[in-house]
Amino acid sequence: MGKKALEGLRVLEMGQLIAGPFASRLLAEFGAEVIKVEPPAKGDPIRTWRVMENGTSLWWYVQSRNKKSITIDLKHPEGQELIRGLVKEIDILIENFRPGTLEKWGLGYEELKKINPGLVMIRVSGYGQDGPYKDKPGFGSIGEAMGGLRYITGYQDRPPVRVGVSLGDSLSSLYAVIGALMAVYHRDVNGTGEGQVIDVALYESVFSLLESVLPEYDRAGLIRERSGSMLPGITPSNTYVCADGTYIVIGANGDAIFKRLMYAMGREDIAEDPRFDNNAKRSEHAVFLDGLIEEWTKSLPFAVVKESLDKAGVPAGSIYSVEDIVNDPHYQARKMIQEVAVDGLGMLKMPGIVPKMSETPGEIQWAGPELGQHTDDVLGGKLGMTEEQIEDLKAKGVI
Repeated sequence: MGKKALEGLRVLEMGQLIAGPFASRLLAEFGAEVIKVEPPAKGDPIRTWRVMENGTSLWWYVQSRNKKSITIDLKHPEGQELIRGLVKEIDILIENFRPGTLEKWGLGYEELKKINPGLVMIRVSGYGQDGPYKDKPGFGSIGEAMGGLRYITGYQDRPPVRVGVSLGDSLSSLYAVIGALMAVYHRDVNGTGEGQVIDVALYESVFSLLESVLPEYDRAGLIRERSGSMLPGITPSNTYVCADGTYIVIGANGDAIFKRLMYAMGREDIAEDPRFDNNAKRSEHAVFLDGLIEEWTKSLPFAVVKESLDKAGVPAGSIYSVEDIVNDPHYQARKMIQEVAVDGLGMLKMPGIVPKMSETPGEIQWAGPELGQHTDDVLGGKLGMTEEQIEDLKAKGVI
């Protein structure tokens, strides 16, 4: 294997929990050197989140794979001086503290760019670096709510619901990576030599995915409401129950696909009925069509329904649990279930790498490291510190 896509890119991560660390994980998977800064005493709180073995969260091993862990007390003046030294050696700094925190420590962008004019700083926060809400604490769940996603998720007769993962944080991480790579391209390929700030707000990351919600409100006064498993104006696209109690998701909203579905159901009359020959017309009869489809799915077991739709070329699938995912041959063929050695645990299953790159694929080199595992190596290698200097910092509690 030749060079990795991001080999030579140097990243300093000063984030915790999800949004900042997930962004640096993505960069690390494709070859960037990621140095993660953690508080000396307990490290990143995600080390103790959810299911734990041997005193460490299983989530940690995935979230921090391919990273180097160093410990620095960012509130200590000598710790802040260590960061200034490391900033000279990096391309990208990732942080997700509340706005103003780094400035309070003398580590804001204006100060750091004097040390490294090419520095790209990713700043992930609940509400962004300015605006009237900037000082409020913000988590991914709040971003999903303010960003409009929670309002349209669930059923109208019940409270709004969440997606079962930290979607707002993860979306922000994706935008952070996109912004960072654009900034590096501008700095290096366009030849400016100048870094910049990438200001990512959780609520904005969520809001950006709301498709036509805003223009529909602007021009038609339409406020999209919760609609359960159906997608208003896109027909048919829903979840249907089969005779054995299993659910199947069917997306037959394309005109030709809809006809194939109706023929597979033995309803040639509906397939050729001009009342249903385009999406706009079908959406006027969404309740009728959904009832018709579920009448058919409820008469047959899932396997028969799925086989019929596969033969007809109609997009359909079951709703996978993680057990289904692990046992699925397509996941396995695409190497999306990988096993990684973890000290004290043996082999641990982890999600594979996304996206697949033909010439410079990413890889999992190691699982999330022990707290401070790389402190001595980084301070010695990057800053040229002696063993005596490092031991002195440890004695002071700086690292």
